[in-house]
Amino acid sequence: MDIDSFWKLIEHSRGRARGRAGRLAWLRDELARKPMAEIVGFQVCLDRLCEKGFTWELWCAAERIFGGWCSDDSFCYFRLWVVGLGRTTFERAVRDPDTLAEAPEVLRLVGRPRRSWDDDWPEWEELDYVANYAHEQVTGVPHTDVSFYRAVAAGRSDDVLVRNPLGVRWDVRDEPEATRKLPRLSSKFPITTQP
Repeated sequence: MDIDSFWKLIEHSRGRARGRAGRLAWLRDELARKPMAEIVGFQVCLDRLCEKGFTWELWCAAERIFGGWCSDDSFCYFRLWVVGLGRTTFERAVRDPDTLAEAPEVLRLVGRPRRSWDDDWPEWEELDYVANYAHEQVTGVPHTDVSFYRAVAAGRSDDVLVRNPLGVRWDVRDEPEATRKLPRLSSKFPITTQP
């Protein structure tokens, strides 16, 4: 699967299904109709995109949205969520994370207490498993079996593994710095002591 085919699936899932569960079911069923190499290729593309977003700038954007803190796992799931927003939003966010302030999915969060975000929470861990579930649907091999991830690793054998975020880490709670680097997100998501 090439990157354009990957993004077509992501975009079609946005238009053909409602909610994350509906999108995941649609993606799983669409992938299950494809050859095994494309199912594996979907995961390879997803992994590569998540690595492209593995930057301190995007991490700081996530921290700002989350109120000043974002764990390793939360940042992983946040990047999956940003992929789920579509190609244009993702590519813009990787180049300039402050552009997330314009995304409708982010605008829905503004001014709301985080405890009320529920289905709008900006993380999408389950997207990372959809290709594996399609693999299970096609082969009958349980998703807990490592064979799918071995195939993905083989598809990425020439990739350089990124172990640390790119760029320079900075403290998103430093208001002057945050206002300079993420002006729109900083104004929309002021850091407070409220969860």
